[in-house]
Amino acid sequence: MTRRLLSLAGLTLALAAPAPALATPAADYVVVLREAVERRAAAIDALERARGFAATHRYSAALGGFAARLTAAQVERLQAAPDVAYVTPDVEVRGDAAATKRSRETIPTGVRRVGAAGAPAKGAAVAVLDTGLDLDSRDLAAVDGANCVKPGAPAKDDNGHGTHVAGTIAGRDTGRGVVGVAPGAPVYAVKVLDHKGGGTLSRILCGLDWVAERAAGLGIRAVNMSLGAPGRDDGDCGRAAEDPLHAAVCRVVAAGVTVVASAGNAGAPISGVAPASYPEVLTVAGMTDTDGAAGGAGPEACVDGETDDTAWTGSNYGTTAADAAHLIAAPATCVVSTKRGGGTLTMTGTSMAAPHVTGAVARCAGTPVAPGPCAGLTPAETIARLRRDAEGAAVTGLGFAGDPLTPPANGRFYGALVDASY
Repeated sequence: MTRRLLSLAGLTLALAAPAPALATPAADYVVVLREAVERRAAAIDALERARGFAATHRYSAALGGFAARLTAAQVERLQAAPDVAYVTPDVEVRGDAAATKRSRETIPTGVRRVGAAGAPAKGAAVAVLDTGLDLDSRDLAAVDGANCVKPGAPAKDDNGHGTHVAGTIAGRDTGRGVVGVAPGAPVYAVKVLDHKGGGTLSRILCGLDWVAERAAGLGIRAVNMSLGAPGRDDGDCGRAAEDPLHAAVCRVVAAGVTVVASAGNAGAPISGVAPASYPEVLTVAGMTDTDGAAGGAGPEACVDGETDDTAWTGSNYGTTAADAAHLIAAPATCVVSTKRGGGTLTMTGTSMAAPHVTGAVARCAGTPVAPGPCAGLTPAETIARLRRDAEGAAVTGLGFAGDPLTPPANGRFYGALVDASY
């Protein structure tokens, strides 16, 4: 939904004459430049001068373009400009998390369930596009990356969602707090969501642009996107649908980074959600685990109505073979992880499932001194490897009710449970 502001300052009414027309309201937009434009910064400068606006974000790596608050007249003129490919409204994005409560657990059941408990600490660097990270946390190897909400400020977490996600990915094994799937792996804070857990397309593009530009130099092999907005796959990396988010995701993938995204919490098909619907993304659906072990014998979940070793009823899911080809599952309910400011917190949502998989990607990639089986693989090959290993683990009895071996009768695909024992 596009944010719109209407100014009524200076409006006067007269009985004897018609009221003057209201000024054209401005709204937020993303403007994408044509691929042939080489000097992008100069092109944006020229457009600003000619059309009388100031860009709020500029993009140069994930795509060429900018975000700005524009009037309808400015939009019309920009759409006709020779350097502009298209103009699209800036939409709202939210993190995929639900209920929360305090916890003191050290080794989360989810980490045990995906086979990462007790594994040696290793893992490639990860970018976390979220509410920021607790940069002072002793439980995380957190690195300040980019703040796309308040550019220039540290990417500090003022919500808690991002810190919780990062703890599942890479919480250090310190004897306190929680241990993540890839303990101690560097996690880069890329703040794209605000203190309420909300964001915009323009901020997500800012974060992806930062990752695309710096991934090679920083050794970032995975990006976690526990967030979503309405959107669909056009089968052409966003070109046919004029979708800048899809275009940016494809550029990040082309830079050698595996993009992991949450499926969403609406109990609906992923086909209507971005970036979960994009085939270039490893999309993570949610399941329930309450005891860290297979078999379905665990106690009741902290979420009413959920049963151990079953698909989470709140999770989005696939409905086609194309959906199933990039789906994988991970624990989503009652997930214990790092709390902003110290301690631990329990949260539920596919936001919590995705970082289990991101941690698995980091483990599979490994480090230069301790390469994993995914070292040297492309993102597409990495996704294929993780999905193949997950399906193999299901065959050995480590699956859940709702995975490909025991699919539900309603035609929903959740994927096989990730196996992070690399």
